[in-house]
Amino acid sequence: MGKRWVEHTLDNHSAIVALQQSLQIDKILATLLVQRGVTTFEEARSFFRPELGHLHDPFLMKDMNQAIVRIEEAIAANEKILIYGDYDVDGTTSVALVYRFLKKIYLDVDFYIPNRYTEGYGISTQGIDYAEENYFSLIIALDCGIKSVDKIAYANEKGIDFIICDHHLPGDELPDAIAVLDPKRTDCPYPYKELSGCGIGFKLIHAFAIRNQIHLDNIYCYLDLVAVSIASDIVPITGENRVLAWHGLEHLNTNPCKGLAALKDIAGRKNNYTITDVVFQIGPRINAAGRIDDAKHAVNLLISDTYDDAIEKSKIINLKNSERKEYDADITDQALAMLDHPDYKTRKTTVVFNENWHKGVIGIVASRLTETYYRPTVVLTKSNDLVAGSARSVIDFDLYEALFACGDLLEQFGGHKYAAGLTMKAENIPLFQQRFEEVVSASITDDLLTQRILIDAEINLDQIHAKFIRILNQLAPFGPQNMAPVFMTKQVYAYGTATLVGNNHLKMSIKQPNSPIFVSCIGFGLGEYLPAINQGIPFDICYCIEENIFREQRSLQLNIKGIKPLLLEQKQNDIKS
Repeated sequence: MGKRWVEHTLDNHSAIVALQQSLQIDKILATLLVQRGVTTFEEARSFFRPELGHLHDPFLMKDMNQAIVRIEEAIAANEKILIYGDYDVDGTTSVALVYRFLKKIYLDVDFYIPNRYTEGYGISTQGIDYAEENYFSLIIALDCGIKSVDKIAYANEKGIDFIICDHHLPGDELPDAIAVLDPKRTDCPYPYKELSGCGIGFKLIHAFAIRNQIHLDNIYCYLDLVAVSIASDIVPITGENRVLAWHGLEHLNTNPCKGLAALKDIAGRKNNYTITDVVFQIGPRINAAGRIDDAKHAVNLLISDTYDDAIEKSKIINLKNSERKEYDADITDQALAMLDHPDYKTRKTTVVFNENWHKGVIGIVASRLTETYYRPTVVLTKSNDLVAGSARSVIDFDLYEALFACGDLLEQFGGHKYAAGLTMKAENIPLFQQRFEEVVSASITDDLLTQRILIDAEINLDQIHAKFIRILNQLAPFGPQNMAPVFMTKQVYAYGTATLVGNNHLKMSIKQPNSPIFVSCIGFGLGEYLPAINQGIPFDICYCIEENIFREQRSLQLNIKGIKPLLLEQKQNDIKS
């Protein structure tokens, strides 16, 4: 599938010039900063040097004072406190963070993670019953609960109090909890709205530390967990998240908790972790516990006190991840075979169902199908007496709104603009397929159904020098709303012979006239361009500049995202004219 190259445009040229002069940097780098909302020297200093002192006062969050008072009362009265969290990376890191902090100052604390298969997402009656049976009178819910109105009412009947720490969109009614911490509440004045679930948990212990005069170094030590949650939950890396991710990555790379240290070792990479590395190396391993077995394994790993204990637990996690990969590959192949049918060719959505698919990997499969066909996608499987689904969207299309329009066919749904979960009755599947297609078709455009590459700036190869790279690296950590810059360079040539490696990946060296030779260039899945390139045809490229780390050795690499052979482009233009 061809991709659109879309060049970033800016009208604020005066801000670019002013920033270039004040920082004494390349115009391209100044442009990249202005694209990210950085227009002054002070903003640039804060951006390049995120400081923990830039974090907002946690008591600005609605209900934070009530939450801290209730925790203090529980500790004073020797009540049992249960830390409750979702079974994904964000949930398990949240639970590990709050549990480890409270456990250091109060012994009567335990945790609970609902089973994906028997309890499902969020607060469960089983979890509340467990709390009652084991004499817990306070539950701190993390990364879930904002829509659990009926479950909180059930807990209130049993005399169990709830503090909810969530970052998802609230419904029309808030649960009747002691405190509901969620910056996305319409009545919450907290200035930053995009914290992860673990980020909300961090603000809770931040507030507790301030109120109880606990040195803040005793909470900053948990920022490695926050960074893992930010990366894995794909929240924007802007504002407060940038501060938390920057310092969290530093902690992850220098002094991680025993559980994360073990995961790093078993992944075969000890240092220099980026957000991307967390997404692909650490996140899937933590997630695998809840997808294949029980997410309690992940929490037990993350709260390990010794490295020896952690390494044993990480081996179990790694085995679950290997199982997850097998399920993922098999189900993806089955789903792709189903879509290779004329009925699906003209659709603007994908909805596939197989009652035997493993519920724990349907989210991953949905992502793979979206990457392949690039249209809003829902993957469904049988779950107890209902059908459970994971949905994924394309850039700039609001999946949540589309599901809302199908709400009468669903038992429940929740999530974000680009990812969501849902349940329905099996008999509603055909109607849902039809309605979802109608709703999406009525609002989505052809442009949105074509993958795009957003190009930040055009440069020549000779502009890529040591100072440029040094400042470019300071734009990190990269992630949503601060993606790694994509550059375009025109009229390059292969130097020597390009080759294919792996599964249709293009490997080559390139140059421009009067430019250095860039020896290490990789284009994943771009093998179709090999014949043209090896004919000596000049071509345009768009790419990210990366550090390739192999066996702890670093080298510069151009990760090529797109190629346009010039003769082919010229031929197409001639035909059009």
